[in-house]
Amino acid sequence: MKSGFFQMLRKKKELIPLIGFMAFAAIGATSASLYFLFTKTDVILNKSRNPEPWEKLDPSKPQKLITINQQWKPIEELELVKSMTK
Repeated sequence: MKSGFFQMLRKKKELIPLIGFMAFAAIGATSASLYFLFTKTDVILNKSRNPEPWEKLDPSKPQKLITINQQWKPIEELELVKSMTK
């Protein structure tokens, strides 16, 4: 099987860059998926264990890739309503 693949590459050398770009894209997509899965708190796998994951987010920590001049201040009325509903 391997020898057939390499023989094909020797005959059709124009496929080498295409295979390289596709491998690079696949590795990049996989690494980005794993990064977001393990580092972002709003990505969940088991919803039954944590039905409301947005309640545990730290609002002072930015969730976006780039955050420019973002200031977070708690809203008193919202905190009051949140404490009453729990």
